[in-house]
Amino acid sequence: MVTEIKLGLCNPPEPIYLYVKNAELGGESYLWYHYDIGKEKTIPVPQRALTGYLSELRLTTKEFKGKDNLKLDIVVSADELYVIRTGIETNFAKSFLLAASLIQDFSKPLIIVANAGDENTVFCNLYDAASKTKIYREWNRDLDWATIIHDIQSLLGGTSSTIPSTPKLSVVPQALHPQDIRVKNIRTLLDYPLDLVKEWLQFQNAINPSQLDISKIDSLVKTMCLAWASDKCDHPNHAESSYQKEVIDAVASGADELAAISAWMQELQTAKTGAV
Repeated sequence: MVTEIKLGLCNPPEPIYLYVKNAELGGESYLWYHYDIGKEKTIPVPQRALTGYLSELRLTTKEFKGKDNLKLDIVVSADELYVIRTGIETNFAKSFLLAASLIQDFSKPLIIVANAGDENTVFCNLYDAASKTKIYREWNRDLDWATIIHDIQSLLGGTSSTIPSTPKLSVVPQALHPQDIRVKNIRTLLDYPLDLVKEWLQFQNAINPSQLDISKIDSLVKTMCLAWASDKCDHPNHAESSYQKEVIDAVASGADELAAISAWMQELQTAKTGAV
């Protein structure tokens, strides 16, 4: 994709963030919006679709009301650089990933559409921009989200160099030590109490995870995960064996750890719902 450089006065080359939400403001309904931080003002976006090239996926931790929340950033290169930010567990994120999993060539432009669902939910539809054909994959309760995310990232890493892309799933901010980032984002995903992590670190005579051997951090991650799963399985051994298979073994085979944990959580929640 070749972009003509326009000379003269312009706005700073910063990404345009689109936040997903089914809401109403001033009598007007909208499904995504801009947010002016300086003015603390929500700016509805009337257009329901964005056409561009998918260039990157990021998992980003954002603080909201004193809690860390894990977000999926869908980075799209178009007339400007856009970042669609939504919760990692939302219907929008999952329906986007579901459709994107069918795409083999990300060098072609896509149309990303926000569609309203029931009870203020928002779903994502994906279209081939050239043919206007909808990209559809039927929902399956046994979907492997870790594999879906990994496959999309692998394909993004192999796209044409003319399209900006980052080959790996990244977590920001990058200024932190990788082990600190790892623990923070897994704790956020699991909604594990921060105080318990701090208490555990104190027992290890440490302040930050980066001060400890990786084997100890592996143990902490397992403890947090099994604590989350404690009420999801009838037998504790099932939670531990599934964690070994779906997380530890998957990571050893090259899967992204955060994505593997998310998929494992989804699997246990689905199994619990089916058993009720």
